[in-house]
Amino acid sequence: MERHLLVVKAPDGAEIGSFAEEVKRLAEEHGLKAELHRCVGLTVDAVIIYNNGIVLIRRKNEPFKDHYALPGGFVEYGETVEQAVVREAREETGLNVRPIKLVGVYSKPNRDPRGHTVTVAFLCIGEGELKAGDDAREVFVFPVDEALKLPLAFDHGKILHDALELR
Repeated sequence: MERHLLVVKAPDGAEIGSFAEEVKRLAEEHGLKAELHRCVGLTVDAVIIYNNGIVLIRRKNEPFKDHYALPGGFVEYGETVEQAVVREAREETGLNVRPIKLVGVYSKPNRDPRGHTVTVAFLCIGEGELKAGDDAREVFVFPVDEALKLPLAFDHGKILHDALELR
């Protein structure tokens, strides 16, 4: 799925097309040239240390529905990646997190089946009461050695491994 700023949908929710595609069609109809540029999605992921373990969610939605994953999501317009990781972690786990270290930037074009996303991953300390919310069906704290053995969504296994090497 390509990301567009505006997608046109029918009343039943079926995707008809995008504003960008319609502009391109109109331009060509009038002998003009219009270029359609694809957008890369920017996301954040949090490796949260909490109660001597690692916080993982079970995803509520596709892709990877019902798989374990790191808490995270898309950066909103006007938001820094640091603000986004704090917001996403709170929405999905109920925890207040403090990013303590940048784990890395992960940019393989096929890391997300929805399209090309680049994630900025942070090692964080979590405080507060654990409670699943937003895109998380459930939230868990796993001992580090168990978390490393779980099959995780996206490239979260690599991110977790990289984060634990920094610790």
